[in-house]
Amino acid sequence: MKPKHDITTLDDIKLLVDTFYTRVAADALLAPIFTERLGGHWLPHLQKMYTFWQTVLLEQYTYNGAPFPPHANLPVDEQHFEAWLNLFSATADSLFLGPKADEAKWRAGKMAQMFQLKIAHIKNNPRNIL
Repeated sequence: MKPKHDITTLDDIKLLVDTFYTRVAADALLAPIFTERLGGHWLPHLQKMYTFWQTVLLEQYTYNGAPFPPHANLPVDEQHFEAWLNLFSATADSLFLGPKADEAKWRAGKMAQMFQLKIAHIKNNPRNIL
């Protein structure tokens, strides 16, 4: 087993994203949500995630979009976010070690927190539109 290194390249981002979503696809709680939403078309989602994390972690500005709207009406709650975040952190820890890997986990946690709050707000205020 080769020693872990930090996330420094697009190939590192792809490894993180591909490994994570392979694990998501096998997860009993998360897989049905992704399968229903993506309809089996994982590649466009993965490519979007490559550019998102490339922009966030490597400061190579390849992502242009709004991350939240596609998630606004997902049938998810606290248990889904907890499972997603635990799986993401475990994946990052299994592959990488360093400040960027730590930043990836921190940013994933902040996104999960924000998305969970926004989704709860939408559920509690159905007349409000994004």
